[in-house]
Parts: sequence; C-alpha cells; structure tokens
Amino acid sequence: MKKIISLLLATVTAISLVGCGSTPTIVRPDSDGFAEGKMGDTMRTYFFDYTVNSAYLCDEYAGYTAAEGNELLVADVTVKNTGSSEIEMYDTDFQIQWNGDADDAFDFSLTFYTEDGEGLNDKMLPGIYTLAGKESRTGLLVFEVPAGNTDFSISYMEYFDDDTTGDTFFVYFDADKK
Repeated sequence: MKKIISLLLATVTAISLVGCGSTPTIVRPDSDGFAEGKMGDTMRTYFFDYTVNSAYLCDEYAGYTAAEGNELLVADVTVKNTGSSEIEMYDTDFQIQWNGDADDAFDFSLTFYTEDGEGLNDKMLPGIYTLAGKESRTGLLVFEVPAGNTDFSISYMEYFDDDTTGDTFFVYFDADKK
C-alpha cells in the first residue's frame, strides 16, 4: 500500500510540474474564424504573432493627460513577423474594446490621433513601422478609454490586398489602476 501511495504522489507531482513550464500558449482561429486568448497568449495570425504582455490604467502617461471621464490604458505588446518578407504595421491594426452599451465601445492607439503618428516617447509603437522577416518588436500601445472599465480586449482582424478579410483575434484581460 505504501508503494502505491508513493507512486500516486510521484505521478501527481510530475503532472503538476508539467503545467509550470514557460512555454506560451499559441492561439489559432477556430473553424468560424475567431480566436480568443488571454494576456500572455501568443495570437497566431496569417501575417504575424502578437502577445499582450501586460496592461495597466493610469490618468497620465508621458505628459499626456486623459480627458475628463477617461483614463489611459497602457498595454505592452510584442509583435513578431512570422514570414520572410517585411510587413508594414499600422496603429489601426490593433483596436481596444471595453464593456459598454454603445456600438462605439472601441478605439485606436493615441498615435492614430497625432499629426505625425509618433508616440509620446520611444517606448510606444509608432503609427507606422516596418517589421523585417522574422523580426520581433515590443512596445507600448496607449489608448484613451472611459473611466471605470477594467475588462478589455485588444483585437486584430486580418485584411488582405484583395480587400477581403480573414480571421479575427481577441486578447481578453483585466487592467488595474497604477
């Protein structure tokens, strides 16, 4: 009996250690063309992988203050070109969504609203940038969102040169005030 209990404990310990690895979860779309992940998951699109590494809410970032009734959501994102050809990335590639009754419960990064498309500092992903084949880039996306929300998603929809759309990807997460 003691051998059986020891063997059972060893098996349970081995199984629990398997879940402790640092291998990221790769998320691909389902048969309906939607993929849903959580913070830390790697979303595998046709063109690139992206991961929302972390996110927090604040009232001010790099000298920019949110409008009354709003907060800033600062998301650390990694984008990796999975192809061998360079791709051009845009601030409109990623969209923030939050809980709300209105059809407009979404927005784009602050760089979308600036004249030059540049960020508030060099930590932010610019409005337009190029990723060489297999290149990876980590930076911040800063969004202005209505105050009081804590549940968000950052999404991406595939668009092709022939004006067709592909799969849609959502990363769901909670963000706390910093």
